[in-house]
Amino acid sequence: MYRIGTSGFSFVDWVGPVYPQGLPKSRMLEFYEQELGFDTVELNFTYYRMPVPGTMEQLLAKTGDGFEFVVRSNKEMTHDIWQDDRRKFLKDTTGRFVEFRDGVRPLAESGRLGCVLIQMPSFFWPIPQNFRYVRRFPELLPDVPLVVEFRHRAWVRDTAYRMLEQTGMGYCVVDEPQLPRLMPFDPRSTSETGYFRLHGRNMNWFTASREERYNYLYSQEELQSFVEPIKSVSTRTKKTYVFFNNCHAGAAARNAEMMKRLLGVVEELTALQQSIIDGLPLDADDGAS
Repeated sequence: MYRIGTSGFSFVDWVGPVYPQGLPKSRMLEFYEQELGFDTVELNFTYYRMPVPGTMEQLLAKTGDGFEFVVRSNKEMTHDIWQDDRRKFLKDTTGRFVEFRDGVRPLAESGRLGCVLIQMPSFFWPIPQNFRYVRRFPELLPDVPLVVEFRHRAWVRDTAYRMLEQTGMGYCVVDEPQLPRLMPFDPRSTSETGYFRLHGRNMNWFTASREERYNYLYSQEELQSFVEPIKSVSTRTKKTYVFFNNCHAGAAARNAEMMKRLLGVVEELTALQQSIIDGLPLDADDGAS
């Protein structure tokens, strides 16, 4: 089973290329599901601020029963975890995990929390204390499917894969520029949840602003190269997510629509979906009434 979507949905620069002019932000998620035809979204705002039950309940109310959410872990669980700048000793982050777990509780109780994505920073190395830290995630977030995204290629090793398998956590397969330190494309599964996160291939990754870093549109040929790896992983999982994080100016939505067709999730795209793929500007009559 595939679920294809984008890493976020509420972007100002999507108005025009993805959302029609005049569509209020309060209706973007509704449009994302009903008009664009996506059945899942990856929430990234939770990296910057902890999720709270009220916000999660609002998101549930705006979507149908078949729509699933993936929630990215908060930076105090993954990035701000050291006692000092030397990154020698880890903090006790148990309280942060408890707070996060409470925040996503409405999604979990409704059965619409697909999984939690725990994305570690590029300066998180595969040393013994860090292995021990990752191993604790299922204990700290019990009864929640977990997927781990590593950001340094030193984690591409059998010991890391075995750890994920032993703890029942999924491996996040990434596509990103092939630059030193960044992860290679390594399609595999370590749990019942398959996960692909496609960041784009902007070679200015380390020098561009956060927004410009994801300024990349995959070509049809590049997307086609992902089809067999995604299908292969899906044969070993119950569910496989494919999220596009190249969100600059709506490229993620365009590529996600293309991928739905390539994977056979839809047999025929609507006129609106095709116009987004073609890069045609939307006006107020395109599903916004």
